[in-house]
Amino acid sequence: MPATKGRRGAQVLAGQTPRRAPAPMQKDRSASSVVQSRLNIKQWQQRVPTVAEVRPGRCPGCGAASCPLGGGVRLRGHGTRERQVAGPTAPDALPEVVTVIARRYRCVSCRAVIIVVPSEIGGRRVYSLSAIGLALALWGLVGATAAEVRAYISSASKIGHEAAFGWATLRRWARDVAQGRLFPSTPKSPSPLPLPLRRSAASAASALAASADPTTRELPIAHRAFLGAARAA
Repeated sequence: MPATKGRRGAQVLAGQTPRRAPAPMQKDRSASSVVQSRLNIKQWQQRVPTVAEVRPGRCPGCGAASCPLGGGVRLRGHGTRERQVAGPTAPDALPEVVTVIARRYRCVSCRAVIIVVPSEIGGRRVYSLSAIGLALALWGLVGATAAEVRAYISSASKIGHEAAFGWATLRRWARDVAQGRLFPSTPKSPSPLPLPLRRSAASAASALAASADPTTRELPIAHRAFLGAARAA
């Protein structure tokens, strides 16, 4: 008999309660969601909006109204968080990495944490959605090489050997678009067979350009994809 079991058996025979391992602490399982506001990055950087200005109308977790009529505030300010986002802030701007002070809220009903960000920022994306839309258009519609797109979108000064001739991130974006993980509102191909990644990029970029404000129709299609990406998020 192992020594551990022997000691435990002796404790029981002596009328003592054997020690047990402490129960694991229950972790807070509240979800965290990212919500885009109507303000863009430039507007947000000029002045960080107040808690009331960008408070979502409803909790994306449980659907509770944030400020129900006759009731208290259900989505309460929960501090801020710095968020870095990469890419050009305008279609013809140089790529850079900017820091945004995102607003956080806590739902009183379901305890979910909501992070409100500018319109161009997506959940778990290093690059802005506008930069991604521009990249897809340059690759899929304009015909730029992956390396040329990387130089246009990324500010990274040090790259690996493979990145000098291609860009794995660009292919991942095109794959995410085809599988509905990125810009899910854009129409998908009716073909049961997967499209080549460049064609998927072209299809998504065309849809993003079409969703841009009608007053931008005279702009190059890549610029319109940049502008439409934030609206299609």
